[in-house]
Amino acid sequence: MTDPWIICCDRKNMSKTELEVVKENKKEKMQMKQEISLLNGISLIVGNMIGSGIFVSPKGVLMYSTSYGLALLLWALGGIFSLFGALCYAELGTSIVKSGASYAYILEAFGGFIAFIRLWSSLLIIEPTTQAVIAITFANYIVQPIFPFCEPPYGAVRLIAAACICSLTFINCVNVKWGTRVQDLFTYAKVMALIMVITVGLYKISQGETENLKDPFEGSTTDAGFIALALYSALFSYSGWDTLNFVTEEMKNPERNLPLSIAISMPIVTIIYLLTNVAYYIVLDMSALLASDAVAVTFGNEALSHAKWIIPIAVAMSCYGGLNSSIIAASRLFYVGAREGHLPNSLSLIHIKRFTPVPALIFNGLMSLIYLLVEDVFLLINYYCFSYWFFVGLSIAGLIYLRYTQPDRRRPIKLSLFFPVVYCFCTLFLVIIPLYSDTINSLIGIGIALSGIPAYFLGVYLTVEKRPWYLQKLFATITKYIQMLFCCCQEDHDLETETSETKAK
Repeated sequence: MTDPWIICCDRKNMSKTELEVVKENKKEKMQMKQEISLLNGISLIVGNMIGSGIFVSPKGVLMYSTSYGLALLLWALGGIFSLFGALCYAELGTSIVKSGASYAYILEAFGGFIAFIRLWSSLLIIEPTTQAVIAITFANYIVQPIFPFCEPPYGAVRLIAAACICSLTFINCVNVKWGTRVQDLFTYAKVMALIMVITVGLYKISQGETENLKDPFEGSTTDAGFIALALYSALFSYSGWDTLNFVTEEMKNPERNLPLSIAISMPIVTIIYLLTNVAYYIVLDMSALLASDAVAVTFGNEALSHAKWIIPIAVAMSCYGGLNSSIIAASRLFYVGAREGHLPNSLSLIHIKRFTPVPALIFNGLMSLIYLLVEDVFLLINYYCFSYWFFVGLSIAGLIYLRYTQPDRRRPIKLSLFFPVVYCFCTLFLVIIPLYSDTINSLIGIGIALSGIPAYFLGVYLTVEKRPWYLQKLFATITKYIQMLFCCCQEDHDLETETSETKAK
């Protein structure tokens, strides 16, 4: 069967030296290696969930709830809800042992068209926008000490952000273990910084400084709309629990380590979020907290005295680690999408010696660099809230659907249907909220997702004979030179097992 994109990507295009390397590596299958351990998995999830948000702007929940007590309750509910979703992904990840997270699960349950729209949304808006914003936040905190009393130069910030993206792309191209070691290091650093914040808060409590929490529920809002927006803010801070499902195929013993990583990570993040907010509430009054554009920095100025310099560094390190996990996840998404025939086949190539998806990593990096050129890139985040929650909910609805359509499928973990049903109902709420509160931006996001229909029609739906010949020639030429330039080839799975074109469609 010919690949849906008709790409001339085979070992005939390789030089003699490259073929010898492939033959030597034949003892090890030409596939990405299972090098992600349990500890690496925990670091990936914790590192992606705990981004810059808890340091910079955890005030969204407090702003809408209008009391410390209700805010903490909603943070706890957000953690429980996210745990439900993560447990559902533990079942999906162990029964559908494919990288790609929600894309792979939607493809398995609902077929190629919806999965392609999910992939297209990530490619055009979700992944590059997220990574550009994280990189800019990192750059802002790096240059802040140099420009303490004024806005840093626009060009300097963007260049540092670009350097951040390029450095992490390079690290992950060279070796998977390099990427996981960077992730481990920066996850430990951000957790230690938050533990320091928590310790200060607990010390203040032990000294009896609890004035701010004497009547924690006083002034709590009773408006259902505000409570919904507060919970929405909390849930968005917990996003990232699906990170490990993007790299399932690279995990050591995924049937054990995937659910275990999720089970360990989720309570850690929830407890850290709750205690960090308690520390903020103890030290800062509500007006100071809501007025701050960088809550952790304000906290440091108030409580850490000469050690206040630690906080900006911690925020920068948190951004760097969060960006690394995002790059790992996004590159695997594009890699799997190409392997399934939904993207050009050049993105499904791996390096013949390092076994890393170099073309997918470079493509992801280039997309993020392009979005750095957009001056108002932060506004683009508003476009994908609807799409993000819709596709996460749809993938978990796929779990319920597969229970009935494939009852005999092997499931090492089998949850009660209570968990996915509750999560799906709550996701409806998360889809409706942005449509109600930010209708224009949500509709723009839907339009961006639906713009993938012509691409799907030309690149996947049409038979090979009917596709534009110039596109086939273009992609074939690109793939040929990518193979030669980056020493890449298709993995053995692609060469020996034909991709199901029917499923891709």
